[in-house]
This record gives sequence, C-alpha cells and structure tokens, in this order.
Amino acid sequence: MRKSITRRRWLGNAAFAGGAFFILHNSAWVRSYAANEKLNTAHIGIGGRGGDLLQFAFLNAANPVAFCDVNENKAMQIRRLRPDVPMFKDFRQMLDKMGKQIDAVVVGTPDHTHAVASGAAIRAGKHVYTEKPLSRTVRESRVLRELARQFKVATSMGNQGTASGQFRRALELMREGVLGRIKEVHIWNSAGGADHKEPPSEETKVPPYLDWDLWLGTARFRAFHPRWLGWSQWRDFGTGLLGNWASHSANLAFMTLKVDSLWSAQEGAANPIIRVEAKAASVNRLSFPKWEMVCWEIPPRGDLPAITFNWYNGRDPQAREKIEHMIGRGLDWGDKGAKKWVDHGGCVILGSEGTLHATEHNATVTYLPTEKYRDLQRDRPEKLDASRGHERDWIEACKGGKPAWASYDYAGPLNEFLQLGNVATQVEGRLEYDPVAGKIVNNEGADKLLDYEYRAGWSL
Repeated sequence: MRKSITRRRWLGNAAFAGGAFFILHNSAWVRSYAANEKLNTAHIGIGGRGGDLLQFAFLNAANPVAFCDVNENKAMQIRRLRPDVPMFKDFRQMLDKMGKQIDAVVVGTPDHTHAVASGAAIRAGKHVYTEKPLSRTVRESRVLRELARQFKVATSMGNQGTASGQFRRALELMREGVLGRIKEVHIWNSAGGADHKEPPSEETKVPPYLDWDLWLGTARFRAFHPRWLGWSQWRDFGTGLLGNWASHSANLAFMTLKVDSLWSAQEGAANPIIRVEAKAASVNRLSFPKWEMVCWEIPPRGDLPAITFNWYNGRDPQAREKIEHMIGRGLDWGDKGAKKWVDHGGCVILGSEGTLHATEHNATVTYLPTEKYRDLQRDRPEKLDASRGHERDWIEACKGGKPAWASYDYAGPLNEFLQLGNVATQVEGRLEYDPVAGKIVNNEGADKLLDYEYRAGWSL
C-alpha cells in the first residue's frame, strides 16, 4: 500500500524544472502523420500502474485506440472513462487486428510480461514505452535492446526521475568534478522481500473476471491461487526491489559514471568484467529474501576509474547506520523525524570532495556538506537538454526527435546490471559477468539464471 500511494503521489505532483510531467502537446508517427497530430497508442495493462500511466500521462495527451488487459475488474475504471476504445485480453490478437491503426504501444503489465509484450510490439513496427523494470531477466533486456535497434523504433523505460531538472544538473556537476573523484555508490530501500518459503498449495477457482492462462503468459503453468496475484513477491513473476525501486534509485549514479559504456564492444581490447556478490537472509529461489546486500565491482571505463556500487534492501541496522553516517542525519523509515517514510529509498554518491544524496526517484538532490555547496545551482541543467517531461520526451522521439534518455539503449544495460543482483542472491560466491557477451563466465549454474524457458506458445 505504501508503495502504491508513493507512486500515485509522484504521478500527481511531478512537475519538474526542466518541463511539466504531463504531456501538453503530442504528435503522431513521423512516417505516417503530420507533426501536430496525436500519437495513436495501444495500452497493454490498464489496471494498476498501467492505469496510472494512461490517466496521468496519455489519456488526454495521446489518442488511445486500443486497450488490453486480462483482468476485467482492474480494467473497469479505464473502461468507464473511455468505453469507446476497443478492448482485448490478448495483446497478440490486438496487434494482429488493429496493427494498422496503432503507432505506439505502452506496456504496464506485471514484470514477467514486459519483455514479451514489448517485443511483440517492436516486431510489429511500433514504438514502445515500457514500465520499469524493462524486463524480468538479463537476457530479455538484451533481446529488447537488439530488437529496438533492428526495427529502428523509439523506445523508453518508465524512469521519471530522469526528467528532473535537479537530476540533469547533478549529472553535469558530477561529470565536471564538483564532488571530486567519485569513490563509492550506495543505494538502499527499507522494504525487504516477502521471503515466502512455500508456494500456495490449496486449489482455488479462477475468478470469472480473470483470464488466468493469459495472466501467466510466459511463466510455467500452475493452478490459480490469489496469492500469485501478488506477483512482485515471487521470482517467477517479479524482480523484487531491485526492479521495483533500484531502477529509479541507481539511475543517476549509473548514468553519471557511464557504466552502460561497458556494454559496447571495444575493438582490440579484452571484454570488461563486472564482479557481483550478494549476502542475503537466505538463498530463496521462490521469493525474495527478507534482507539482501549486493556489491558490484565495476572496472574502469575510459578515463573513469574502477568503482563499487552497493545495494542494501531491508531493515539491516548496520546498513542503516552506515547511510545515516554518510548523510549526517537519521533516515525516516516511518519511525524517525516526520515519520512519513520520506527516506524509504535513495542513493548516496561519495566523492573525494563532497557527497550527493538523491531521493528514491533521484528527482531531488542534496549536496553535502551543505555549507560548501549552498550556492550551487541545482534546479535545471545548463549544458544538457532540459526535459519536456518523461513521457513527452518519448513521444518526441516517436516523431523523429532525439532518443529518450531512458531508451532501451540505456535502460537495457541498467536493467541487466540490476538483475545481476537478483541472480547473485540465488547463489553462493562472487560472479563474473561479461557485459559484451552477456554471460556469467565463472559459474555455469548462475549463467542459466540469466534466462528461463518460456511456456509453449510464447516467444520473444
């Protein structure tokens, strides 16, 4: 509940210095329509987060021409708002029947169907906006990135903090050396995992409003139980807090430090290796551990030295004390300060000359010590492009403008990097990952966890 409220508050209030969050003007696909016409969008997943995206970013800004959802109850609110828009349960049938009317697709489904829905849309020649995380697995992110390049479509992953003026100004300042040499990155979330030890076992009738087979999608078949619908708690369907929140909280550091450059092959040079190791409450391949700590050792990138990223998830007192020491105050996890959960997630970037603290979406930034950086301009970039709004940036890309900052070219490596953490929590020891080849080179069993076998009838 807390996470849901946070997202809605974010969507309702987000208006950045670089440009409003809401899309004020739209244009359709440059190959088909005039520049002042709206984009014809299809929406896969219109309940929950998909419904939020549609209502707050696309419903009155684009031109929705098709809806798709396997859960009639969750789709009801949007259906009442736009009863004129055709409704489907299977996105494959939607693309087959209405493909000629669709310019772009917005995917807001549970994590395990992000890749197959986005991939199908790309293969149909549609621009795609995918809610974060980009996919459930490392391999899926890699395939989506390759597909987007092959079909030359405009893509973006939902990562709204990227549009913040403070985010973009911080990127400039850190690359200009305002913090000195960046030494360490620390990212956290206080929630922890569900740590379920056993799957649901009792038999339960599928409710009439749900198409269970389509909801399962690529995942292996199992009998219906309502607990499975809490999909973010289960590895077969979700990505835990590394997908749910680290996609936001690690974004500024990952971009600033050009970690994504490791995914580009360097002719004549040995492939770089990222080393990742995790500690967790338990090795749980069914659900996500109650607490986890992950450390990535990142090799040099051009003139940037090697660096470590550290992730803390759950209420480990040592991790909390460590972060509080870095920022010089207590963290409000509902039990300190205003007791409003304002610090449930975030990022600290430690430099040789100063420290940066970013909130969970990386949209608001504080420089420490405060006295030293009091007069620093923080609200908008001076050299980089200001954002017109995260979703609008994607729509501008759809009509031939600059690629969105969260395009698959960037979001693919970011998600691969984070999902390596989810692999590391399922094995013992340090893993060595080759980002150019997309392989774990020192552990065959862990390498198999980069992917999973799709159920018959589904393909990426």
